[in-house]
Amino acid sequence: MTDVKICGLSTPQTVRVAADAGARFAGFVFYAPSPRNVSPDIAASLSRTLPTGVRSVGLFVNADNAFLEAVLGAVPLDMIQLHGEEPPPRVAEIKARFNMPVMKALRVADTRDVAAARDYEDVADWLLFDAKVDGDLPGGTGHSFDWTILAGLTFRKPWMLGGGLHAGNIGAALSVLKPTAVDVSGGVESTRGVKDEGKIREFIAAVKRA
Repeated sequence: MTDVKICGLSTPQTVRVAADAGARFAGFVFYAPSPRNVSPDIAASLSRTLPTGVRSVGLFVNADNAFLEAVLGAVPLDMIQLHGEEPPPRVAEIKARFNMPVMKALRVADTRDVAAARDYEDVADWLLFDAKVDGDLPGGTGHSFDWTILAGLTFRKPWMLGGGLHAGNIGAALSVLKPTAVDVSGGVESTRGVKDEGKIREFIAAVKRA
């Protein structure tokens, strides 16, 4: 089965539901403008409840070292997700400084954006392809992109597909692409920033069927 990452978790119950349903990654957002932003204290408490086999991922956007140090010193994370405009040297610097796996998110609108991903294959442990939307948050926008842009491509690192995924379209996405994992946030919410337990279960079940 394709692995699932539920991003933007913020309550003990939704963390439990995601893990019980079969999610392999739990994402916590450390970006103040996001409606899914959580404090390090809350994220630390949630991360400690994750069962063995579920990896905790911290999402950061153009964070400086001081902020990364503060969060990583408080939260037991398994992976850093960089969702801003971090260039390859910055990704390499963060990975070396904090000695943790790093996932680089890339926003996609056309083939040129995919070509840019090649620059990150030597420095990131994972790649994540998300939708490019002007004038909005870096991720969790609910918008998808043309999946055929990635069709037939292979990458030297494991990769996730994100961007506007939900239970109704994940089957179609996985009929076109074979990512290592899929990443969902807005597609399992009742309102922006509020996770829906039923939608989490429904999404993971749809991935399993696909």
